[in-house]
Amino acid sequence: MTEREPGTQLREALRYALRAPTAGPLAALAVAVLVFWLTTDTFMTPENLSLVLQQTIVIGTLALGQSLIILTAGIDLANGAIAVLGTIVMAKLVFEGGSPATALLLGVVVAVLLGTVNGLLVARLGLPSFIVTLGALSVVYATARLYSDSRSYPVTSDLLDFWGHGIHLGGVLVTWGTFLLLGLYAFFWYVLTRTSWGRHIYAVGNAPESARLTGINVRRTVLSVYVTAGLLYGIAAWQALGRIPNADPNAYQTANLESITAVVIGGTSLFGGRGSVVGTLIGALIVNVLRSGLTQAGIDSLYQDVATGTLVVVAVGVDKVLRRGNTR
Repeated sequence: MTEREPGTQLREALRYALRAPTAGPLAALAVAVLVFWLTTDTFMTPENLSLVLQQTIVIGTLALGQSLIILTAGIDLANGAIAVLGTIVMAKLVFEGGSPATALLLGVVVAVLLGTVNGLLVARLGLPSFIVTLGALSVVYATARLYSDSRSYPVTSDLLDFWGHGIHLGGVLVTWGTFLLLGLYAFFWYVLTRTSWGRHIYAVGNAPESARLTGINVRRTVLSVYVTAGLLYGIAAWQALGRIPNADPNAYQTANLESITAVVIGGTSLFGGRGSVVGTLIGALIVNVLRSGLTQAGIDSLYQDVATGTLVVVAVGVDKVLRRGNTR
């Protein structure tokens, strides 16, 4: 048996890398960074790179919860609204003299409860996730406005804005929130790829009836995903208070679209059962790189929304074509 030449090994490694699910999103991210680097004078400055990282934290955490739900062939249109209500609960309680730790706990509990309610309606009653979370979107945003009296509350606690602080690496401020985001993605990558719960999520997303016949409790798995997503939305609310020094009931109006965009661009199928949280993280970076680069180029924010929406449609179309090709 002869050893293969180094050139052959390199070609095989390259082919394997190109076949990886994250290869496409990673290439898209590299192209976007290169284009904005060459076409703007400020994109690659330490200040702007720091801003891109900070902007990715909240959307990235929301997208992580969205990934879990989409892997089960569901969708969550209310994740941004839930996070906003969480910020209002936290900041208002502290503003009125409450304990920051108690306020933080209550804000996270509210997010988990809302995720649980959505999960019960989807898993137990069999309602479409689109309808459930669309209704929740309106209800939760209205609740946030009512509870806040349509005003914003300043963040006056070091505990609540903790994730906005950090260290400087190479002239770039890397916040503690960035480290938390990476830690969350590493944890859920392990959970989804190395545990039975993760395998059950993929199985339910691929074929719920087949999963049920193999002994998987489909309802319990779906419910657990929504509860976990609610917890992640509560964490995102905490991160948001470190990102912006006030809790505003009108914040993150397009967070649901941006989180869905990050998930789909990252290679996770909207039809469930296929995808990777690593791809979602790359997708979240792509979304914020595009927004930052287009802003540096002087493109109106409305056109940025057009670009984001177009990316979603294109990504879903590509996924549909790939799925059709795989079933032949």
